[in-house]
Amino acid sequence: MCGAELKPLPEGMQRVARALQDKGHPHPPVLLDDAARTAQQAADALGVALGQIAKSIIFKRKPDAAAVLVITSGDRRVDEAKVQALVCVDGQKLGRADAEFVKASTGFSIGGVSPVGHAVAPVTLIDRDLLRFDEIWAAAGHPHGVFKLQPADLVHLTGAPVVDVTTGEIP
Repeated sequence: MCGAELKPLPEGMQRVARALQDKGHPHPPVLLDDAARTAQQAADALGVALGQIAKSIIFKRKPDAAAVLVITSGDRRVDEAKVQALVCVDGQKLGRADAEFVKASTGFSIGGVSPVGHAVAPVTLIDRDLLRFDEIWAAAGHPHGVFKLQPADLVHLTGAPVVDVTTGEIP
C-alpha cells in the first residue's frame, strides 16, 4: 500500500471532482507526480500528444469584468479577436487576465484552471479543434491535477458552444 489513496485531494481538485460527479462524468481527477502547469508539461506527464491537452485560458471582458474561458487544444493559439467578436457587444473589449483576476473569478491558480468547478460561472467557449481527438485531458483545479474526457463531454459539462477561436498551431 503506497498511501497515496489516503491523502485528501487539494481543495480545487475537490471542487472539480464534485462538479464532475454531479454531471455523471465517469473519470475522476488524478493527481500527477509531476507538475502539469503548461500543456506541454501535462502532455509529457501523461504520454499524450500536445493537442490532447484541453488548455483553459481566461480573458477579462471590459468593462463588466466578466471572466471568459476559452478551452482549446494545447497545440493551438487562441485568436483574441475571434473571441472578442463572439463574447463582446456595444464597445466591450477583451483583455488579458492577470493571476489575481484568474484566482478571484475561477477559484483556481494559473496552471490549474479547470473547465468546470469555477467560483463564478464564466462565459465559456470550446474551440472546435479539440474535436479532432477521441480522448483529451483537462486541468482539474491544481497544477498537478488532470482528468480524462472526450471532447463532446466538454459540451455536456460546460454547456458551452463549439466555435472557431484559434489562429492555428503554436510554432
